Amino acid sequence: MIIDDDTDVHSATTFALSNVEIQNRPLAFLHAYSAQQARDILANEPNIAVILLDVVMEQQDEGLQLVHYIRDVLHRAEVRIILRTGQPGYAPEIDAIQQFDINDYKTKSELTRIKLFTVVTAAIRSYEQICTINSSSSGLDMILRASTDLMALQTLEEFTAGVLEKIAHLLDMPTNGLFCIQQTLHDEETELFVVAATGTYQDLLNHPVSTLKDVHIGHTLTRALNERRHIYGREYTALHFTGSATSNFTAFFKTGRALNEIELRLLEVFCSNISVGLANIMLVSRLHNSAFYDSLTKLPNRTRLKEIIDESLISSRNRPTTLALIDIDHFAETNDTLGHQFGDLLLLAVAARLQSRLGGRLVVARVGGDTFGVLGDDIQVNPAAVLAQFERPFNIDGQDVQLSATVGLVRLSEHKGRGVEALKNAHIALKRAKMQQRTGHLYFSRSMGIDIRERVNMMHALRTAFEEKQLFVVYQPQIDLVTRAPVGAEALLRWQTEDNTMISPNRFIPIAEYSGLIIELGEWVLRQACQELVRIQRLGFSNFMMSVNVSQVQFRHPHFLGMLRKALEDTNAPPHCIELEITESMAMEEPDALIKLLDQIAATGVSIAIDDFGTGFSSLSHLQKLNVDRLKIDRTFVMEITDSSRGSSIAEMIIQLGRNLELDVIAEGVEDERQAKILTELGCPFGQGYLFSHPLNPDALHDWLSHHKQH
Repeated sequence: MIIDDDTDVHSATTFALSNVEIQNRPLAFLHAYSAQQARDILANEPNIAVILLDVVMEQQDEGLQLVHYIRDVLHRAEVRIILRTGQPGYAPEIDAIQQFDINDYKTKSELTRIKLFTVVTAAIRSYEQICTINSSSSGLDMILRASTDLMALQTLEEFTAGVLEKIAHLLDMPTNGLFCIQQTLHDEETELFVVAATGTYQDLLNHPVSTLKDVHIGHTLTRALNERRHIYGREYTALHFTGSATSNFTAFFKTGRALNEIELRLLEVFCSNISVGLANIMLVSRLHNSAFYDSLTKLPNRTRLKEIIDESLISSRNRPTTLALIDIDHFAETNDTLGHQFGDLLLLAVAARLQSRLGGRLVVARVGGDTFGVLGDDIQVNPAAVLAQFERPFNIDGQDVQLSATVGLVRLSEHKGRGVEALKNAHIALKRAKMQQRTGHLYFSRSMGIDIRERVNMMHALRTAFEEKQLFVVYQPQIDLVTRAPVGAEALLRWQTEDNTMISPNRFIPIAEYSGLIIELGEWVLRQACQELVRIQRLGFSNFMMSVNVSQVQFRHPHFLGMLRKALEDTNAPPHCIELEITESMAMEEPDALIKLLDQIAATGVSIAIDDFGTGFSSLSHLQKLNVDRLKIDRTFVMEITDSSRGSSIAEMIIQLGRNLELDVIAEGVEDERQAKILTELGCPFGQGYLFSHPLNPDALHDWLSHHKQH
């Protein structure tokens, strides 16, 4: 039906659609040139499929009022209304479609013959589908109810079994069907597996379709998948489900007869709903797998293992159960050397061996990159049995790779708490085992948990103390042992709590390093020391040196050099009066990288001292290559100077070594005049310790320096 007050529009539309057949049937046209004429025709003609309606006729909104009449007065919901206008400004498209039940909206200028044919074809198809569904309202009601019921099901098995049952009910026939998924095998070939089966096919559940005696069923299902369409036979129906998330699903239903037109239409609609439901189920399944299973090994992940432990704690209270965490030693090096793909194959091999060789009735999970969890009874899960799995090499792509592992274990019978605490305790035991030795094991004990809790508590307290300015820097003077004149000072970090308790640096510095807070702390101490150096030099001590300790974590940080340069620039501290102290063990690690870094530091003008010298095992040939300026004799060897049994042998050797390598030497921990005298006689030029001064705050240091300057 064409409703328009312009006769040319009627002629042009009729001409454009003349000799056109849609659904193998010719078009018949009804013409109305006014709204009232349209009302008269509509009252006498109930079987109108499509209305092409002009928006503006006698009045600007006459067309929209006519839509209201068709929908709300005549209650003609099935007719498809295509609104057309030559004046689109009078009726905005969004407003019109929102306020009125309009199926399409086009300007007359855009409706070319091809577009007009396309729009009308789509509208007629939609009209016929609606009429078909309306002719079987009970079937439509059943589809709505069935779709609602199916959407409540959460697993693929439940959903697909429900689909077979609902289809049988929709078609009013016995449930004899298969629901299959196409999966890709390791060799890139595909196989159809039965995920739901009813009636005469129920024994095929979880089996490949290829095991069916009736090969015709497999061929038909494969054809439906390949051709991406439903296939209707005289006594069967094969369904294909559209959409990228569901395109590998197909179903076979034994109907025993050919389906009629209404049944085919209802089945088409129902299958559309099933496709949406399948997509949702697969999404939920993927989300579930991502949340609870490792993507590489398909083993339970850390989150799922926690749930399994919780279940085990409830169900096996009287059965001895052990949780073991297995960490592959040096896996990162293997991964970097042989490549990540090789590393993945290695992890798969470890997972397979743990599953197959430790025995049944246990759970194997992957809880981290190279860390596996094993949960089972005490007999199966014990250190000897677990470590034995790594005695034989793993063969990957024809290459034998020998691995070792470290194990941390928790006996759940001794554990009080939930799965998350059990995993945490196993991690504590694993870390302790790795600290002691590789290829070892440790069972968790309560004392370990106490140590960890104390460390965590101190870590939080340290961060709070730093933020609330409870940390401060003191300075211990360094003097010329001959003249007793001050030559510098060592900056030392201190922590005093709100109740005036002093926390030893030996306790909180390792915590700062462990937590990474040392990076921020170290920069703050360096800046404080640089600022204090500038103030001291203004007092007249122009050659005064400031020594600052640098932690290994801080020294190895990739931005350390940039941080040092920025601190010097911001504080205007003279680089040649700044000395960084690194430990002897730090000086011996990664020699090539260290030599490069020390050269870069030397280029800034800053000098380097090796602290606690003599406590490590330095290579003298390596020491010669390092761009360092001073050796610091550890207080242990200073104390031994007055010990008649050992004497000054080690201190004397360090002083002689410094002289031979043209390095300055300073002794720390000098506490009495006898030590100072012996060091002077041995040729040690500098010293620091309680004999000269305790560490001082800035004001006290200024007073101390002024006193020495006067004398």
